[in-house]
Amino acid sequence: MIKIGEKIKALRKQKNISQDVLANYLGVSFQAVSKWENESTLPDVMMIPAIASFFGVSTDELFDFNLYEVEKEVEKICYEAYKYRVDDPLASERILRDGLQRFPGNDIILNNLLYTLDFNTRADEVITLCKTLIESTKDDSVKYDACRFLATCYKENGQNDLVKPTLEMIPEIYFTKLELVASLLSGEDSYIAAQKQKCISADTLVEMLKISGEYLASIGENEKAKKQFDIALKVIESFEGDFVVEDVIKTNVYDVLQKQKSDIQKLFENITTTTTQV
Repeated sequence: MIKIGEKIKALRKQKNISQDVLANYLGVSFQAVSKWENESTLPDVMMIPAIASFFGVSTDELFDFNLYEVEKEVEKICYEAYKYRVDDPLASERILRDGLQRFPGNDIILNNLLYTLDFNTRADEVITLCKTLIESTKDDSVKYDACRFLATCYKENGQNDLVKPTLEMIPEIYFTKLELVASLLSGEDSYIAAQKQKCISADTLVEMLKISGEYLASIGENEKAKKQFDIALKVIESFEGDFVVEDVIKTNVYDVLQKQKSDIQKLFENITTTTTQV
């Protein structure tokens, strides 16, 4: 059975806060918190409700706390929200907000919440959340994803001078966890990871081709630009008829890529018109 000191320590780490932060909230020294966590002493019984309130749990949950079970529950919440992320972001957000009621301040849920927020209409909320995660999380994957979202939000809202410094915080990474799970595990775990990565990779590939084409067009390399756009459109069409894995996402890759398809077709037509006029 987990002791109260171990439970406090596990909750503190799950919330990614220091002993000092907890101590200041409770009005005690950080040494007192350290002694609790080392089981040298016990917190005063009168402090138990305040400790439970700080971590967003009931006193019963505080005494029965199981970190592994919390992690599994958080994973379930985020997995369910992921299914609706593309075609119904509001539903995805509601699932995550409900999850935060159960697990206040959970970094994983907050990170997933970023995927549901509109950069233009909710820019202040996105920026605040990103900065909070960057400063407080101990999870590098959460930190760097928040950096990515922050840089994108700056770009979308015309704060271009802040984009590059934010991107400099992110190290070069040439693989993802999903790729490794798909490649190194087997069975359903491998399959689900592969399906998720397929969606991400397809969207990224099309976006990179679009960006390359736009640059080439801007410097007058119209034929090369058209080639990039043509490849992008062929990639999109190759996914027509692809099936939907309901447990992974509610919309297939082809449908997800339709907005990019429309944008690329317009770019292609503009180049063709310009070339014809010349």
